[in-house]
Amino acid sequence: MGNKAFDVTALGELLIDFTENGSSAQGNPMLEANPGGAPCNVLAMLEKLGKKTAFIGKVGNDMFGSQLKNAVEEVGIDTRNLVIDNEVHTTLAFVHTYPDGDRDFSFYRNPGADMMLTKDEIQEDLIRDSRIFHFGTLSSTHEGVREATRYAIDVAKEAGCIVSFDPNLRPPLWKSLDDAKAEIEYGLGKCDILKISDNEVEFLFGTTDYDKGAALLKEKYNIPLILITLGKDGSRAYYKDMKVEAAPFLQEKTIETTGAGDTFCASSLNYVLEHGLDNLTEENLKELLTFANAAASLITTRKGALRVMSTKEEVLDFIKSRGC
Repeated sequence: MGNKAFDVTALGELLIDFTENGSSAQGNPMLEANPGGAPCNVLAMLEKLGKKTAFIGKVGNDMFGSQLKNAVEEVGIDTRNLVIDNEVHTTLAFVHTYPDGDRDFSFYRNPGADMMLTKDEIQEDLIRDSRIFHFGTLSSTHEGVREATRYAIDVAKEAGCIVSFDPNLRPPLWKSLDDAKAEIEYGLGKCDILKISDNEVEFLFGTTDYDKGAALLKEKYNIPLILITLGKDGSRAYYKDMKVEAAPFLQEKTIETTGAGDTFCASSLNYVLEHGLDNLTEENLKELLTFANAAASLITTRKGALRVMSTKEEVLDFIKSRGC
């Protein structure tokens, strides 16, 4: 797995997150156009942690597409396979933030450029030259981009990449939740690392017993490393016959939770890049979860995600300040 040009290549959505940022003199909500999209959030954090990354996706030939391309390149992500669509506009998401920092999404994506990526536009060599290939389900909501995603996964498997999957369920983007479930199940059958949230486990198995959910995932899909994020209750790792838990880093400075799961995912992938996936110990898993929880906590104190990821030193200092 060594001697590859890229540590992680991700495929998926790149879009503008319009987040609330105060009110105008007339009392209207002010919206800030933040670069967003889970895969590039993951890559941005990996870049901050010193890793080499690349992105496969599509934006429109418009002001937002230009803004996104510049933002992604600014944080160091390789954009050689970021395709510009001359016909379809860049996808937009409007994020409503609740008082506790949680959020709701409204998408303008019917169609949006990110869902227009085709199989023929994927640069195979980029995937083959990567140690990890990462994807989610927003690139499987529609037929053409679904074909492109599945093709990229096949290339990654054939090339011996570690395959990482984050379902990142966004119900408004699916014609039906049955379609969403089918695509999540497809991803589960292909991945070596799964980052999944508590509500996604509930969606799949109808249970809030996350140990039971993890057992079902292992039994059906034989995924080597399963990471379940539990929001204010921390996170858990399931690996071989081990289950490891880590407490959250709760704080009063939380503004919004956008990017927290992506930051957690990136931190976990970084740990696997540095320690491998074959011989992790209980101590390793605890270290992985603690760092990932702390990094996720820090991003909730900042608006946006992609441009404001923490450095390794910031995360370690934060952990130290909490006496962990």
